Amino acid sequence: MTRERDLWMLGLDIIAAIAMFIALYMALVWVPDAANLTTPVERAAQHIFYLHMGVNVGAGLGFLVTFIASIAYLLSRRRIWDMIAVSSVELGVIFATAVLATGSIWARPTWNTWWTWDPRLTTAAIVWLLYIAYLMLRGALEDSAQRARFAAVYGIFAFFSVPLTFMSIRWWRTIHPVVLGGSNPEAQGGFALGPSIRLTMFVSMVAFAILYAALLGHRVRLEQTAEAIERLKEQLA
Repeated sequence: MTRERDLWMLGLDIIAAIAMFIALYMALVWVPDAANLTTPVERAAQHIFYLHMGVNVGAGLGFLVTFIASIAYLLSRRRIWDMIAVSSVELGVIFATAVLATGSIWARPTWNTWWTWDPRLTTAAIVWLLYIAYLMLRGALEDSAQRARFAAVYGIFAFFSVPLTFMSIRWWRTIHPVVLGGSNPEAQGGFALGPSIRLTMFVSMVAFAILYAALLGHRVRLEQTAEAIERLKEQLA
């Protein structure tokens, strides 16, 4: 069973590496500049956009899986679901940090500022802080069963901030462009999604989703190994 799992993980790692190579090549080299961007700085910022969309998918998946795993833990009380939840939160926080970083890099030439309290940016920062607090909550509780239970409840309620962030650019006045499912006349720095731009965007989103899956598998295995070591220490003691 362990050998089969190792082979599955190796295969997923290889697929993730190939997908990321293709995505980075398309985003940084292959895709042409948008027709309505004129300055070199705007064209450079456009290439950040594809990575920004990719890490958005990674963060969204991380928090969605935490939400599902938290519900599953409360229903079954199986330790594996708690492992998946905490592993996914850690990855989600890493991707969410990349979302804020790439968004700021894109915002500097587009809005002439690294940060503005726009509804999308504000809600994204709130999501990031909520899941940082999730990790702090886990660190503050010593009893493993209590930690898993409290974290599961918190993980369920914290997830509602994620769809709020997604819908913020549709519900409120914002300068952030609506990339999928509509447009925003108030957006600043948006560009038309031609066929090559759209293809590159979706390839990047799929590649980061695969990368998330591969990293989650390794992170859960690390959590299982740490727990096995703790049990062994208790037996030896």
